[in-house]
Amino acid sequence: MTPAPNDPLIVTFIKALLLCVLLLGAFAYMTVIERKILGRMQHRLGPNRVGPFGLLQPIADAIKSIFKEDIVVSASDRFVYFLAPFISITFALSAFGAIPAGPAGSLFGFNPWIMDLDIGLLYVFAATSIGVYGIFLAGWASNSKYSLLGGLRSSAQMISYELGLGLSALTVILITGTLNLREIVDTGVWSVSPWLWVPLGIAFVTYVISAVAEVNRTPFDLPEAEQEIVAGYLTEYSSIKWALFQMAEYVNMMTAAAFISTLFLGGWRGPAFVDQIIPGMSEWPFVWLILKMALFMFLFIWLRATLPRFRYDQLMRFGWIWLFEIALLSAIATAAIIAFVL
Repeated sequence: MTPAPNDPLIVTFIKALLLCVLLLGAFAYMTVIERKILGRMQHRLGPNRVGPFGLLQPIADAIKSIFKEDIVVSASDRFVYFLAPFISITFALSAFGAIPAGPAGSLFGFNPWIMDLDIGLLYVFAATSIGVYGIFLAGWASNSKYSLLGGLRSSAQMISYELGLGLSALTVILITGTLNLREIVDTGVWSVSPWLWVPLGIAFVTYVISAVAEVNRTPFDLPEAEQEIVAGYLTEYSSIKWALFQMAEYVNMMTAAAFISTLFLGGWRGPAFVDQIIPGMSEWPFVWLILKMALFMFLFIWLRATLPRFRYDQLMRFGWIWLFEIALLSAIATAAIIAFVL
């Protein structure tokens, strides 16, 4: 495929800055949306006191976090203790930069992505994986057994589900023959032979389940299981440092939603039939990607409201025995179909 032209460096910098602002703004209002949806599902009121319909609640929460007493554990490793939340949020934000949000040149004449990498898929995996070091280092540097146990749980969980994620994505790589996210969207994984739809569908399901575990959401939110280990790796964090971890979790959720949409659902491309309603509607920049992301964000919230939390041994068994093997079989079946049938 023809490589997309690169944008000037200053434009790339402005886009990166704009993306950070948008993601942090989206994080603030995702907290309100989540609390409202959870309230409706649990037959109670969500935020409705601060501003019209509770829309100013994120601002109130931000002010509270900034001015809340900042407690620092005296026996902690202070440098690592302060560095850990910044590691989590930095890599959470940087992962989103490789995801294409529209066709080349659709952002006022510029490309709607920060980086068009030939190994964009591996880059997103690497950035999201490094983010877990922030969680582990937070647990270690806090000099607390509860925090350390929460950090270790998160690391072990990450490894067990990363294999499922990688093998599920391998199915897409085998079908499209590229690691470039823009080219994966252009190829359209579901437009290939119907022989590949079954393993691709299995890979989609295993990837979504693994992604829920990767972002530590219910029913896989064991690193923060407050009933078992006193809020996990966050036990000794307060004020703005605690808010940075929360910010990283929500940005990771948005990245996971965008990544699933890009790999399996055509990313920024919409269904072809909408062109019969409005010509060109299937390629509206940003719109389809945001709609697909909203669908998966709602799924993450819905799961939190309806499913109980796994026990740790159940979680590890589910990751290593079921998800890993099913994703591996899906990848093998895809390779066999491509080699011997197509």
